Amino acid sequence: MTFENKIAIITGAASGMGLLAAQELVKAGAKVVIVDVNKEAVEAAAQDICTRGGEALGLQSDVRIYAQVKAVAGEALKKYGRIDILLNFAGGAETRMCNCHKPFHELPVEVIDWGLDVNLKGAVYFCHAVMGAMINQKNGVIVNLGSVTGVEGSAGAVNYSAAKSGIIGLTKALALSGAPHGVRVCCVSPGPVLTRPGMANMQTRLGRTAQPIEVVDLILYLCSDKAAFITGANYLIDGGRTCGGMD
Repeated sequence: MTFENKIAIITGAASGMGLLAAQELVKAGAKVVIVDVNKEAVEAAAQDICTRGGEALGLQSDVRIYAQVKAVAGEALKKYGRIDILLNFAGGAETRMCNCHKPFHELPVEVIDWGLDVNLKGAVYFCHAVMGAMINQKNGVIVNLGSVTGVEGSAGAVNYSAAKSGIIGLTKALALSGAPHGVRVCCVSPGPVLTRPGMANMQTRLGRTAQPIEVVDLILYLCSDKAAFITGANYLIDGGRTCGGMD
């Protein structure tokens, strides 16, 4: 797969799978605009990519604030003239991210709002901000990050499950609107991924947790010309977890 001179925006890219995806895209020839709410971290990540011979622009943005999202898209267009790829990685279970481990009915509404805004609205905002450019250039790929939780549900992550289910609906609807203009939209829904130690405890049929590169490899395939006939689908990469029967 090659992404020579492709321009990619990746959210949640100061660390984890977002950063790994950016690094892999750069290795394949892309230029990346990496976005994160943590200004120092995202600028350091971009500088590291540049030091290694790639081209990266690190921008701070809170995905919950549309003006900041729109500014990122505008900066990418100003610098590069096009946006070929959008990867919506920004997100996380609000109970963990906000350190509020309570049943759904006891969660403060502020925690619920944070989860919906980051996990669903943030992706909607970024898709909205780049879709016009992709339609105008008659080409583009968006990959939204779902979760196995959006498919199987979770009593301990009700809000997160709802948001990630919404991501699947967003993907299908955007795929329909983008198809006449050469814009493809896909969703990747991982099961447990070894981005932090706690994930190793989640069960899968294959008896292990995914390595981050396994998920990133699937995402890059969907972004490539090899997947030119793929749009609107949700791709589970969960080690068979959703086959049923897991405790």
